Amino acid sequence: MRVLVLIICALVGLTSCETPSEFEGNQPIDPNGWKSAEPVHFEFETHDTIQLHNFYIDVRNREDYAFSNIFFFVEMEFPNGKKSIDTVECLLANEHGQWLGNPTANLYDHEFLYQRAKQFPLGGRYKIDIRHGMRTDMLEGITDVGFKLTHTKP
Repeated sequence: MRVLVLIICALVGLTSCETPSEFEGNQPIDPNGWKSAEPVHFEFETHDTIQLHNFYIDVRNREDYAFSNIFFFVEMEFPNGKKSIDTVECLLANEHGQWLGNPTANLYDHEFLYQRAKQFPLGGRYKIDIRHGMRTDMLEGITDVGFKLTHTKP
């Protein structure tokens, strides 16, 4: 009985160490393709200007996605209206063409750390627009794009 109680306490302790998402959003992409001029849009509010955060981009692709990587243009609008724009490359397959993400049926889920241990300079509402930066205007094979914000672990 004592061993069972210790195991349960250990499991509760381990799960309480997980860092919950402060924000998590996912947007489906049109099955006919993703136009480069059509961003996926996320908004969240934070007033925490002390805690450090990790930013993630989540991508889901089909097996018929034609590339081994994807480039994103990530635009963040701050509460004061100022903007920052980053270009991010995410590798979806290795040099042998094998998908790197977690497979589910014919879909592959990928989570990429976009920014590590960032501090928000201002409290308020932030807006994130993510566009694909591939050389084709209509990108086929991407089914979902997401954005996640977590607190960093101490």
